[in-house]
Amino acid sequence: MNISDRAELLSILARESYFKREVTLASGRKSDFYLDCRRTIFLPRAAYLAGELMLELVTAAGVEQIGGMAVAAVPVIDAIIGAAYRHNVPIRGCFVRKETKQHGLQQLIEGAFKPGLRTAVVDDAVTTGGSSLQAVEAMRAEGAHVTTAVALVDREEGGAEAFKAAGLDFKFIFSAAEIRAEHARQAAR
Repeated sequence: MNISDRAELLSILARESYFKREVTLASGRKSDFYLDCRRTIFLPRAAYLAGELMLELVTAAGVEQIGGMAVAAVPVIDAIIGAAYRHNVPIRGCFVRKETKQHGLQQLIEGAFKPGLRTAVVDDAVTTGGSSLQAVEAMRAEGAHVTTAVALVDREEGGAEAFKAAGLDFKFIFSAAEIRAEHARQAAR
């Protein structure tokens, strides 16, 4: 993993995506901080860096397809797909809706999904793993062989254990503790 790219993305995440305040997370848990990774991933340089770094995790896992839950996973999936193109890595991307679309093709899974492929579920930040596991269930129901969970950030609040229980390897770029420490370092300057 490129150390300088990782350090640069960590700095951007700490500056743009870390908020010290009480919030309720998607899992229903209370937290004294929030990570809004979309604020980082929608910046061109950060999207590039995230794609490059996450592509390394995805290719190391030997997957042919990536997918995740709308909305949080979509920009991360896009960043990885862009990096895959730059490096000529043949990988497909898709996302899972919260419910089946009621018009058009009426699909639960959108994008370039293909059954039978070795697949990784992707997310921006993982707390308990609940939304990623919802995506895993949907992709497995449609015939994907989901083997791995990949995240930009692990909040270290039970996601790793939930993925292990679901038979998934879990890989991530940053821990929440690293982002908190970098945010404190930036604030002290």
